[in-house]
Amino acid sequence: MTPEEITSDWLSSILDADVEIADATRIGDGLVGMNLRLQLRGAGAPNTLIAKLPTLDPTSRATATALRNYEREVKFYEHIAPTVDIRVAHCHHAEWHADTDDFVLLLEDLSPGEQGNQLHGCSAEHSRVAVLELARLHGPRWGDPTLDDVEFLQRRGPEDAAVLQTFWDMMLPGFLGTYSTYLDSEGIALIERFSARLQDWVAGHDMPPTVTHGDYRLDNLMFRSAVGGYPVAAVDWQTPGHGSASGDVSYFMGAGPLPEVRREIERGLVEEYCAALDAYGVKVAHDEFWREYCRHAYGGILMAVIASQIVGESERSEAMFAAMATRHTRHALDLGAEALI
Repeated sequence: MTPEEITSDWLSSILDADVEIADATRIGDGLVGMNLRLQLRGAGAPNTLIAKLPTLDPTSRATATALRNYEREVKFYEHIAPTVDIRVAHCHHAEWHADTDDFVLLLEDLSPGEQGNQLHGCSAEHSRVAVLELARLHGPRWGDPTLDDVEFLQRRGPEDAAVLQTFWDMMLPGFLGTYSTYLDSEGIALIERFSARLQDWVAGHDMPPTVTHGDYRLDNLMFRSAVGGYPVAAVDWQTPGHGSASGDVSYFMGAGPLPEVRREIERGLVEEYCAALDAYGVKVAHDEFWREYCRHAYGGILMAVIASQIVGESERSEAMFAAMATRHTRHALDLGAEALI
């Protein structure tokens, strides 16, 4: 599916309405997908829609196919989104083709909400809104045994540790070749020591699993602006998983707020998140959750090392992965995560 194939006739047939596309503009900086804002004319359709399509970058496209990103996102909107409470864009149409890995999503336009910015970080208030919204994702299906049968959700168990170790070992030299200039010696040493501990880290998570986002960070969140929008809405569901909720919370906090902001709000906000789960009848031991949260500080490092080497390169992507690497590494150091592996 390419932008040229998004025609007025095609859209009319999908929406069962007489619709004309007045304009189509590319938006966002997606590395694995491409987003178009469609300005529409005609009765029976919204004024705007977002069309999400495969990336045109061949490296990122190959990565998306290997990781099943397009398949997972379509199936999330079809099968998981209706069962959780987190705010997502309403999906008007979802289509994926197994033979070509082509896909298209027609989604609610979340403007006038404004996208978060991974480079700049966020305020304490935006951090709070984002983290408490995660309870609306995790709570409804916390410990739900039927999720075991949902094949397309990502899982990271002991049996996957060796594969992850192989990826890490392959990607680490290239990552350090580019990003060591952004890291201090303490951070580089922490990352290098993790090589020998990675499989133990993967095997050590034992909280009841639930639905997870997998890439819950500022670039994938839309916040209310001065002129409107939802308080927060999550986009980019290409990595939905079945795992520990603490991973999403720690991943966001590790690189969302800047370190000086994070240190001030971190423990209290994690306590608020645990309390928010009560609305779903989920009771968690706060100290146990905090320990898992601290261990999961390595999740952001893992993402920065591997993802930075398997998607297309750009000035913005390097800046983004540099911000992630430095903040997540500092997060792990601040929390003493290494001692918890």
